[in-house]
Amino acid sequence: MSAYLATFPSPDRGVWHLGPIPIRAYALCIIAGIIVAIWWGERRWAARGGTKGTVIDVAVFAVPFGLVGGRLYHVVTDPELYFTEGRNPWKAFAIWDGGLGIWGAIALGAVGALIACRRKGIPLPAMADAIAPGIVVAQAIGRIGNYFNQELYGAHTDLPWGMEVFQRFNPENPDDLLNGVATGHIPLPESPVHPTFLYELIWNLLVALLVVWADRRFKLGHGRAFALYVAGYTVGRGWIEMMRTDTANHILGLRVNVWTSILLFAGAVVYLVLAARRGPREAPETLRGKDQPGPDEVPVPADEPEHAKVTADAPAEKPAEEAPAEEPKNTEES
Repeated sequence: MSAYLATFPSPDRGVWHLGPIPIRAYALCIIAGIIVAIWWGERRWAARGGTKGTVIDVAVFAVPFGLVGGRLYHVVTDPELYFTEGRNPWKAFAIWDGGLGIWGAIALGAVGALIACRRKGIPLPAMADAIAPGIVVAQAIGRIGNYFNQELYGAHTDLPWGMEVFQRFNPENPDDLLNGVATGHIPLPESPVHPTFLYELIWNLLVALLVVWADRRFKLGHGRAFALYVAGYTVGRGWIEMMRTDTANHILGLRVNVWTSILLFAGAVVYLVLAARRGPREAPETLRGKDQPGPDEVPVPADEPEHAKVTADAPAEKPAEEAPAEEPKNTEES
């Protein structure tokens, strides 16, 4: 009993059913993370001088691209989960079962954001700076979904913050334990384990604080806040990745995601140095986009006649000068 009290339990399930509709904790966490990233990005974009609603417009392109990219990265780096003997290749499309690679999501999401930014006539690096802390907080929220899925944990530990992992059962499909339920709280042989998803969650929140502080202190621009996020995140992801025990491909004895973290950290640091030469942060007027009215134009409602349009530089009509009032005549007799 004392050993159990020194740990914390994993959830009994990660899926609930509302009639025939499955409600998945992982999907809810991903959606919540996206909402937070957009909301915070909008606030930061407006604070820099950008137009409200721009981040939402960019997200319409970036989010679908990012989801596809995240899934592609996961499938490409772990193909044995879907394309080996006894596996179902159609599961590669089952994004609701978990499995999104952050670097694929960032890479392809950046393509979608670039398309949107070019359409609106705004600089992509400035947009990346605005959404950087929101993205890493969204990643932290997504790790809660890993907790409900009982995935991405580490090896056995006797530390007081270890997590108890229980056997899940799925009578309808014994091989699909992700959609199973833990009954009887039967611990797995390696339980309790390092909650590496929790380590990364905490690290991500610290990186978000670092980016916000550095951005306020040094007025980062030209993509440097985003580069700082990448550098900070990869430092933590590298050592946390080496603690995980889930199946992964290795190159020269290191997991693929460790090599990815090393390369991206180096690239982010180089970009930080080079981007600093571009000078101060982008001017606010460059963030308003080509579809926004200029400072010399006054918007006119659609139902106003054409002749009602005015410009700020048009001379205002001078009011007619009033005639000076006549002095009252002195009628008092002398």
